[in-house]
Amino acid sequence: MSRPLRVIFAGTPDFAAESLASLLTSPHHVVAVYTQPDRPAGRGRKLTPSPVKALAQRHGLPVHQPASLRTPEAQATLAALDADLMVVVAYGLILPKAVLDTPRLGCLNVHASLLPRWRGAAPIQRAIEAGDAESGVTIMQMDEGLDTGDMLLVRRTPITAATTGGELHDTLAALGGQALVEALAALAGDGLAATPQPATGVTYAAKLSKAEAELDFRQPAATLAARIRAFNPWPVAWCAQGEERLRLLMAEAAPAPAAGDPAAPGTLLAPDADALRIACGPAGDQVLRVTRAQLPGGKALDVRELLKARADRFPPGARLGTPDRETPA
Repeated sequence: MSRPLRVIFAGTPDFAAESLASLLTSPHHVVAVYTQPDRPAGRGRKLTPSPVKALAQRHGLPVHQPASLRTPEAQATLAALDADLMVVVAYGLILPKAVLDTPRLGCLNVHASLLPRWRGAAPIQRAIEAGDAESGVTIMQMDEGLDTGDMLLVRRTPITAATTGGELHDTLAALGGQALVEALAALAGDGLAATPQPATGVTYAAKLSKAEAELDFRQPAATLAARIRAFNPWPVAWCAQGEERLRLLMAEAAPAPAAGDPAAPGTLLAPDADALRIACGPAGDQVLRVTRAQLPGGKALDVRELLKARADRFPPGARLGTPDRETPA
């Protein structure tokens, strides 16, 4: 390493805080931290600092929280920091070209996917939902596009049949911090080769919404199981159970019964010792095996424990879901 870099760090959520924490263990000098303005949180709706701001304050770092980086004032403040590099991780503000061009080495992004797959807002959950076999982080040189810049470093990790959105988030957050420090060490030395993203294989990870968390049991079991895992811990997949909501936290596709007519989608089949079994698929000819769930007002439990306490809530033959909903199968 020729000399430590002067770095501006821009990020907001827990995922970004992991990268900042790793950066603070490196030889580089964080000259300032940018993060989103404090937001109301909790039952009292008290203004609460972001995880990145809280970490920065614990380390005595200057914190900037502009509502926009498009104003001349905000850009002048950033330029006065005389940084070699700006690192951006889930910041939440668009960086105009004037900001991208300000640091000597430009702006780097830690993105939670194997670009160009899953550009956009929710790459972690969309990878699981789509049934991808692996994910990873890409250290990218930022440009004016949406996650379109040249790739500097890629690190991969498998997605298993039991990986949840929360678990992959934590894995990639740690991997992102490690990859960031590795990339900065190379930039401060001999440099890193920039690889343009392929023109093929581009997908977009749309922002998650609570509305899409309701399950449609007319869909295939594998599709539903992947969505349940992807949406754990947020927005959490659910289905109607009478007038209430049953939250589903872990599931897998299972073989359909060998004999008899298929049950209607959403029908509770006889459970096994560890799981609820729900008929699903276009004709109720597939089975979703749910191993972790949460009743309204209760704790998230393995289904083995849930059945011991409340087997009366899951009689075989009962229907889950909204039978006349209009979501296409």
